[in-house]
Amino acid sequence: MTHSPCPFAPNHLPAAIATVALCTSIGVSAEVPSDEVSLTVYSSADPAGFDPQRFVSQQRQGYDSGFAWSVPGFGVVRSERTVALEAGMNELLFTDVAAFIDPTTVGFTDLTDPKTAVLEQSFRFDLVSPSKLLERYLDREIEIEREGPQRIESIRGTLLSANQGQVVLRTADGVRVIPMDGSQVSLPELPGGLLTRPALVWRLQAPTGGDHRIRATYQTGGMTWRSDYNLVLAGDETRADLTAWVSLMNLSGISFENARLKLVAGDVQRVQSRPPMMRGRTVEMMADSAAAGFEQQAFFEYHLYTLPRRTDLPMNSTQQIALFPPVTGFEVSKELLYAPTLGMGTFGDPMTRPNVGPSGQGKASVFVAFENREDNRLGMPLPAGKVRVFKQDPRDGTLEFVGEDMIDHTPRNELVRLRLGEAFDVVGERTIADFSVDTARKRMSETIEIEIRNQKDAPQKVTVRERLYRWRNWTIADTTVPERKIDASTVEWIVEVPAEGSKTIRYRVDYTW
Repeated sequence: MTHSPCPFAPNHLPAAIATVALCTSIGVSAEVPSDEVSLTVYSSADPAGFDPQRFVSQQRQGYDSGFAWSVPGFGVVRSERTVALEAGMNELLFTDVAAFIDPTTVGFTDLTDPKTAVLEQSFRFDLVSPSKLLERYLDREIEIEREGPQRIESIRGTLLSANQGQVVLRTADGVRVIPMDGSQVSLPELPGGLLTRPALVWRLQAPTGGDHRIRATYQTGGMTWRSDYNLVLAGDETRADLTAWVSLMNLSGISFENARLKLVAGDVQRVQSRPPMMRGRTVEMMADSAAAGFEQQAFFEYHLYTLPRRTDLPMNSTQQIALFPPVTGFEVSKELLYAPTLGMGTFGDPMTRPNVGPSGQGKASVFVAFENREDNRLGMPLPAGKVRVFKQDPRDGTLEFVGEDMIDHTPRNELVRLRLGEAFDVVGERTIADFSVDTARKRMSETIEIEIRNQKDAPQKVTVRERLYRWRNWTIADTTVPERKIDASTVEWIVEVPAEGSKTIRYRVDYTW
């Protein structure tokens, strides 16, 4: 069996070693066998600040391609091809691999004959480019055509250097420095050793000859994804609809066509390298309908989502794929929360100064919450992402944006709580009405008044939450509204505030130490 050598293949091998080239080269047509590709994408992107379009724009504007290593994610590629091998030593050129492949992660399996062994491996990335071509022609003759004042000027000479947008030629008339802007370079031939695509090269020992089905596995940088959710509130704000998308970015330097796609959701530990290659979260998508989204399964301590159909992932692109089918009519609740002391914590010593803590007017925060349970039409693991919330304008039926929040990886049967902003018509005012301290007896007492005012034309239920920050040992000695203890330093009250009215909570807390 003989093979037409690919011009990129080395020409110094012993005659006993057969060269098998899977390539598409300049001047030689070589068929690339059918490729079966599957891809798993991991992400460590912060959905709050990660913008895929920024990376794509940098790529398209010609910035240093090495920036793709800063993409917060990576992909694991599995590629199967049929190749012709001879019994004995072979050199296999495996092209169409990602430009940002990590060669240390490459795995090789001969599915036809598992006894085939890889003896050596190299990754070749010396790709054809204007600068690379000129580097190969140093001390060789080239021709440059340049537009002169009256005609096209042809300059022939020996190339001495090419950098900073200029070339230096030794011509019959002396040494000339020629700007490359507006110039056209003619080369007599393509120099050897340059590739049009990155390639893996294996030196193999094959016990048997013939067609072999092989599988290559590797990790690549320049890939990531994020989740986005759209939640639409019903008119009465007690039910909602939810759609979910995964935005997938591919800057790996290669397109994946007709690929099987998976994502992994969870915080996957990876050892950091420099430049950071990514400590990944991985996510896969989910669905209860094979035609509409991803199929979800538990996988180790993470969640794996498999797209039940094949898809194309073009190079230097982002695309959106449905994460799961739309969910309609699940129950939600809206909460107004006034919590002026929520950010305060207890100190190392009792706080005995009288004017400690906030006082004055503040706004109530708006939250929407729902149970991620099957009996609430949900009950699916939700990958971390941004949730945008909308509500329909009853006058013209348009959807209007009312806020957004982030969620972390959320298992099923857990509560999802979204902070959407601050209420316009519901305000609170906190006043320190009284304070006393007896340092000898190690006691102090504080009386707080909190007034909630509602300027809406309908009653509003408001949660008032207080962090008791002066000291760890406390007792609510008196209150006008029954409180509920949340944790060791937090209590809350739930009050119904009448339309265009107010409600006041007055409580006294005693501290001892």
